[in-house]
Amino acid sequence: MARYLKHGSEFVSRLFIMTSVALCLCLNSIAAAQETRAKYEAQYQLEHDPMARAKILAKLGHYEVDQARSDLKADKDEQSLADLERYRDQVETAVQALAATGVNAEQHPSGFKELQISLRETLRHIDEMILQLPLDKRPWFQAVRSDLAKSQNSLIEALFPTVGEKRSKKGDP
Repeated sequence: MARYLKHGSEFVSRLFIMTSVALCLCLNSIAAAQETRAKYEAQYQLEHDPMARAKILAKLGHYEVDQARSDLKADKDEQSLADLERYRDQVETAVQALAATGVNAEQHPSGFKELQISLRETLRHIDEMILQLPLDKRPWFQAVRSDLAKSQNSLIEALFPTVGEKRSKKGDP
C-alpha cells in the first residue's frame, strides 16, 4: 500500500510541476505580446515617414485585433469596438498619407503592400469576431469592418491600377 501512495504522490507532484510550467509559459507569452504591441505603438507614434508608418501599422494590426478579441471575451464590448475604431482611424490616416506621397505604388510598393496584406488578414479575423457577437451588436463592428475594407480597396487600386488609371497618370490620351 505504501508503494502505491509513493507512486501517487510522485504523479501528483509531477503533474503540479508541469501545470505550473505551462501556466508560466502562458503568462510569459501574454506579457511578451503586450510588450511587443506597446513597442510597435511607440514606434508608430515616433515615425514620420508614411512608408515606415504603414509597415509598422501592418505589424500592429494583429495585436489590435487580438486586444479587441480579448476585450470581447471579457464582456467589454464598448472597449473592443473602441480598439477597432482607433485602429481604423490609424489605417485611414496611413492610407491618406501614402496617397499624399505621390509614390507610384505599382513600381514602389513598399508600405502599400504590407498594409494591404495585413488588412486582408485583419478583415478575416474581424469577420470571425462579428459572427460570435449577438445580432444587436454586429452593426457597429460591421461599420468598422466596412471602413477597413474601403481602405484595403484603395490600397489594391494603388497597387494594381486599371489601364485607364495608368493612362491618366502618364497623361496619355
